[in-house]
Amino acid sequence: MVALDLYLYRQIIHTCPVLEELTIRDGKFQMCYYHLSTDYFESSRQTVRFRAPSLVCLDYSSFVFKEYQVDDLDSLVEARLSLKLWWSISHFDYDDDYYYDHDGSFHLGYTRPPIFGDVKCLVVAIRNITTLHLSPDSLEVFHFCCKSMPMFNNLVNLSIESNKQKGWQVMPLLLKSCPNLQTLVFKGLLHRVTNRCGDACACNPGRKKRKRMKNMKEVCCLQTCRVNVLEISDYGGRFQELKQMRHFLDNLECLETLKVGVDPDKNSEFVRANVMALPRLSSRCSIQFI
Repeated sequence: MVALDLYLYRQIIHTCPVLEELTIRDGKFQMCYYHLSTDYFESSRQTVRFRAPSLVCLDYSSFVFKEYQVDDLDSLVEARLSLKLWWSISHFDYDDDYYYDHDGSFHLGYTRPPIFGDVKCLVVAIRNITTLHLSPDSLEVFHFCCKSMPMFNNLVNLSIESNKQKGWQVMPLLLKSCPNLQTLVFKGLLHRVTNRCGDACACNPGRKKRKRMKNMKEVCCLQTCRVNVLEISDYGGRFQELKQMRHFLDNLECLETLKVGVDPDKNSEFVRANVMALPRLSSRCSIQFI
């Protein structure tokens, strides 16, 4: 494994012709080019390029770039992505008829500013991995900067980190793109409520959800999941968290094990009792507190 500052990358990378693990933290590169016979990483303000046929594990944290050129990541098994948008999008949702500008001014009926970045090529390049870890920022990057989602047919382990500032807009599409998913892990269940959370969560009271209720033929994305292990850490037992937990248990019909990490600062006995009282679609589901 190699974890290094990008300034040292040029000197070190040439000594790693069959690099298998690469960690890039906070890649705020301006102009750089790194090459060796089997692996290289090239970056500019507009483009990031990967060519790493021997790479098995990628841990990549960076602001999103306009374009990703990925030649070869066929050996990649595990990816940990923390991709960040250059500007916050918390002031608007893309199915609203309005948005708030960065200065707080209100816009009605205007064309919204485009979101910078395109990660489609990077996402397509990692489609054969078995394990994927996504930060809260990465969920929003996947939604706003990936025009289409590939099928992750080999993905069996998906880990999602969540927080109250970032939305789950991409969750329905992402889960539908993982037909063989077995283990789903959430670090926290609280997230920013938007009009595009869809049926992956229980918090969306918007227009689209009401339309789904009228159209009974549409299947919840959770009902297509083959997940048999669901693990949730940092669980605090708040009303919204309990509601989301119920939503999972109501729809994951293949679930065999639910592992819950209870926040030690909460009334753990009360929190556990509330979880245990929830109905479960899967009769085989057992609940463990960790």
